[in-house]
Amino acid sequence: MNLKSLGFTTFFEEQYTSFLKEEKYKNCVPARVLLEHKHSYRVLSEQGEWLSTVAGHFVYESFSQADFPAVGDWVLVEKMDGEERGIIHKIFKRKSQFSRKIAGRKVEEQIVASNVDIVFLVMSLNADFNIRRLERYLIAAWDSGATPVIVLTKADLCEDVDDYLRETESIAIGVDIFVTSSYTGEGIEQIRAFFNEGVTGALLGSSGAGKSTLMNALYGEDIMKVSGIREDDAKGRHTTTHRELVFLPGCGCLIDTPGMRELQLWDQGESLASSFQDIEELSISCRYRDCTHKKEPGCAVVQAIDNGDLEFSRLQSYFKLQKELAFMERKTNTQEKLAEKRKWKQISKGLKKKYK
Repeated sequence: MNLKSLGFTTFFEEQYTSFLKEEKYKNCVPARVLLEHKHSYRVLSEQGEWLSTVAGHFVYESFSQADFPAVGDWVLVEKMDGEERGIIHKIFKRKSQFSRKIAGRKVEEQIVASNVDIVFLVMSLNADFNIRRLERYLIAAWDSGATPVIVLTKADLCEDVDDYLRETESIAIGVDIFVTSSYTGEGIEQIRAFFNEGVTGALLGSSGAGKSTLMNALYGEDIMKVSGIREDDAKGRHTTTHRELVFLPGCGCLIDTPGMRELQLWDQGESLASSFQDIEELSISCRYRDCTHKKEPGCAVVQAIDNGDLEFSRLQSYFKLQKELAFMERKTNTQEKLAEKRKWKQISKGLKKKYK
């Protein structure tokens, strides 16, 4: 396994060259995180695959969960003498990351997949299809730095594929959409064509969307456990319980992720415009520059709804996500200030100890 096939591009090569100038990294090699355990990581380098833990100084200098390695990350690892284990000393700067707010009340970022080129947003063509949920995924995908691609699965079980496809096209402006069936093989080769040497993709979607089944179809054999959906509501059971990077036969890497019943957005306000290009473009024609698209005269957005060119539910979703992202921005600004305060307090404490 060479670094190029692992996705080690010029972006990471330049960082590695810079790291080697520091004496403390002379025994380290670049490796990619394949799997995240509770307190350790499975990494792969040109020298082999090792179970690794982060160094003590790494923990000391980290202030949030996002500061720790995630699946897909490139890290500097030092192999322990005589053991198939390693110590992680540093994370390479990420070229992309798909993030969400961590589950629960805690306001903190969770990195779902890192250094991904293509984000495959997977949704099944059954009763669990949810266009509003897909809008959320698109916002996070645009913000990640990767290219979003929508994959509609289980076409063999759907009688009105064209209706679902038209509904998806109405909100996914400028995004490629593929209809697939892992049972019949429909669309699988089109998805496989995205993968060249060093290209990394990630499968994201809710439980039961068919991510693991799609992974098996792309790989060519059953490497991921799969399970059926509940017959009463068509919702899926959790099959994948962890994030894992897999190398596809031939070329390319693919990250499978656990199903997310709800995607709570992180600080992704700038990507709202990319996901709602239709509303943003209509806004240009509004009479007032600061139009709220509610009661103002000469509102092009309201006029589009009256003409049947824009669904009211789409505008409602826009307002809801706008409000949610504004709230998250206020919360994250507060968190960043607290983190910065903790950081300098820790630095000050370390300096006092050093010159005591």
